Amino acid sequence: MNDKVTSLLLRIHQLEEELEVELSAARGRFHYYVEKGRVYFEEGIAKEHRRLRRSVAALLRATEWRDIPAGLATLAMAVPLLLLDLFLGLYQFIAFNLYGIDKVRRSDFVIVDRHHLAYLNWIEKFNCLYCGYANGLLAYAKVVAGRTEQYWCPIKHAQRVHAPHTRYGRFLEYGDAESYHQGVSRLRADLRKRRETGDGAKPTGS
Repeated sequence: MNDKVTSLLLRIHQLEEELEVELSAARGRFHYYVEKGRVYFEEGIAKEHRRLRRSVAALLRATEWRDIPAGLATLAMAVPLLLLDLFLGLYQFIAFNLYGIDKVRRSDFVIVDRHHLAYLNWIEKFNCLYCGYANGLLAYAKVVAGRTEQYWCPIKHAQRVHAPHTRYGRFLEYGDAESYHQGVSRLRADLRKRRETGDGAKPTGS
């Protein structure tokens, strides 16, 4: 991996750290804190949130006809998502254990906490629960797939890849036949080091 790519990856990591600092600052602005995975609001804030909550009847009155078939189509996606969730766990248990690859923690990506917001009614809370699960699951799947790709085929594409996973930058150049075998061995060894993961997830041993 050349110095330019290394520098860019370092910059991406720095930007992610800056983003986390900004998100942490928002907790103070909106008067809440997180403790052991649970969200707590300052006294009086939750009461004000409940006052601003829209009733289910008001929500239904504002519902457009197209929301109904779209909502049903969205709910139907729960089936493949649940299957994906199941098979990702099985895949990691079998393949990652056999190859000594550090497993991705699902809990780092699937975050369910919006139901603590008192200004949401139960339908809005359900929608947020679904979206948090679906997007978190797909982010988790992307990291699992990225580690898999680094093990089996860590070669960049000839064409531009939109929104690649964070491991992609360290992959071997397309057409670099001389570096291929040695490079694959090195990148596989990196996966087994079980230290800095390079894909936004914490090492499972931490």
